[in-house]
Amino acid sequence: MSRSELRLGTRKSPMAVAQSGQVAKLITARTGVPVELVGLTSFGDVTRAHLPDIGGTGVFVSALRESLLHDEVDLAVHSLKDLPTAETPGILLAAVPAREDPRDALVGRDGAKLADLAPGAMIGTGSPRPARARWRWNAAPIRGNWRNSSRR
Repeated sequence: MSRSELRLGTRKSPMAVAQSGQVAKLITARTGVPVELVGLTSFGDVTRAHLPDIGGTGVFVSALRESLLHDEVDLAVHSLKDLPTAETPGILLAAVPAREDPRDALVGRDGAKLADLAPGAMIGTGSPRPARARWRWNAAPIRGNWRNSSRR
C-alpha cells in the first residue's frame, strides 16, 4: 500500500463514529499508521421501515461491504451482531475488539426499572428480541432517537 493513511469505513451515526474512532485509535497506537474515518450511508440509514420488515441483519452493512469491495476504504467497523453470517468473498472478519457490557439498557421515565413495569406496559425498541412472547410487556418498534421516531 502506497498511502500513508488507512481509510476506515463507518456508518455516520454517533454510535458508529464513536466505535470506529476507538478502533482507529487502537490501530494507530499499535501500528503508528494514521486512520481516516470515512462516513458512509447504507440502506438501513435512509429507510424508515421497521428492521424486521426489511430483513434486519445486513441492512446497515451493505454500504460498508460495497466500499470495501470497490477499494474505497481499506477496512470497516460494524457491530458484529448485525453482520450477516454468510461470508462475503473478498472480505475478511479480521479482528474483534474487547467487548463492553453486552446487556441491553432500559431508559425509563423517572428512573423506572424493568421490575417496576406492570405486565402489558409498552416498551419502545429497535430490537426484535424484547418483542418475543416470553416477555410480559408489549413492544412497539422504534428507530433511532425516540424524538425522531414515527411512534412518538
